[in-house]
Amino acid sequence: MLKELFEKQAELNKRTGFDAKALRENWDPQYAGEWLNNYIAAMSNELEELRDSTYWKHWCKEAKKGERFKIHDLQNARVEVTDMLFFWISLAQCLGLDADDVYKLYQQKLGVNHSRQDDGYSMADKTEDDNKNIAI
Repeated sequence: MLKELFEKQAELNKRTGFDAKALRENWDPQYAGEWLNNYIAAMSNELEELRDSTYWKHWCKEAKKGERFKIHDLQNARVEVTDMLFFWISLAQCLGLDADDVYKLYQQKLGVNHSRQDDGYSMADKTEDDNKNIAI
């Protein structure tokens, strides 16, 4: 299913000017970076729209009633998460990744995350050394 989502997102992105297939065939870091930043901005906006589905403002009357962070618009929250998936796939495509690449990277990173939990993950002691061997 992930492969199908990547294909459909590539079709949509091509309509708006970003050609993921062409980028994979002929890597251009300038083109990739421009589109990556476009999608970072879009993803950031979707994240804010998702947060607005909760009563996140500590000064609002709902927070003062003990409802801070309560989801008040579940339907919209679900749509915003789906919108983020559109942009997440686009971000991956800007980095030259396809669905198979993401799956391989996910599996490797999942192993790292489990190891971190097994080893008593600490932010104070954290380095990124355990990520250095993750590759497609």
